[in-house]
Amino acid sequence: MLPGSSEVLIALGNVARRERHWDESIAYLKRALTLDPRSVTLLGDVALTYGALRQFPAALKLYDQALDIKPNNPDVLVTKASVYQAQGDVREAGRLLAGINEQSPAEAVFHIKITQLRLERNYAEAVRLLRARLAQFHYTSEDDKGRAQTALAYAQRLAGDTAGAKISAEQACGTLEQLKDQPNHFSLAFHIQDLSRIYSLTEEKDLAIKTAERAVMLVPSTKDQLAGDPLAGPGLEENLALIQATFRENSHSISALTQLLQTTLYWRALLPTSITPALLRLDPFWDPLRSDPTFQELCEEKQR
Repeated sequence: MLPGSSEVLIALGNVARRERHWDESIAYLKRALTLDPRSVTLLGDVALTYGALRQFPAALKLYDQALDIKPNNPDVLVTKASVYQAQGDVREAGRLLAGINEQSPAEAVFHIKITQLRLERNYAEAVRLLRARLAQFHYTSEDDKGRAQTALAYAQRLAGDTAGAKISAEQACGTLEQLKDQPNHFSLAFHIQDLSRIYSLTEEKDLAIKTAERAVMLVPSTKDQLAGDPLAGPGLEENLALIQATFRENSHSISALTQLLQTTLYWRALLPTSITPALLRLDPFWDPLRSDPTFQELCEEKQR
């Protein structure tokens, strides 16, 4: 009835993506683009899918098309930067993110900036930026505020400020633990994931691991379970691997990362690309695994 509607094709593409029919999803979205080729939102959505599929050249091409239509669009620049991060091109990503500061309205945009500083191991700037955001930015969500406090605690710990990291983690715990009521099991799972990270920062090993495991159980990645989500589930599994790495549970963490590198597509918390060997090489979060030969092989593995 609506042969000229790009919205119908976008909806079909999203459904196919949710069902793990990647090629079908891309085909629908590309057909939608032929009907609405100057839609920056649509170009970004298709590029996002390519990025999560680790098809980075295709993603970058679409981001460039979007920037030809809306030069210097901050959302496009930032998501394009995340592709460079996933490829290990930290310098180019940093160039695109130079204008992002503590007042950037979108939490995902700011999170990519903090990820950049972490990949650069510029912890002092990450701490400065997070402190400024917490002091100046008006949060409409306590979840977002708690995540910023958690990010500050991580940055402080990486910078060697153990005492400061503990204080920030306790503040994040106070913010997030009061948010018991969540609208659905997906929100609850990501809320629990945030708590698991706080517990790891406060050195509560058993509680951190059990909490991360609970988040995975709430939204499993297997599509044959009612609560499963093939896009969100693996991101929770990556969080569990991070918690395990923090406490030197190397074999469990590396086993999970091996599987995640073979997972075709998934959304990570506030990040639009799947895990890659380059990110494993660069991200200090994985430093506890550096000396393990199996982990070293994962870092050297060629991206598909």
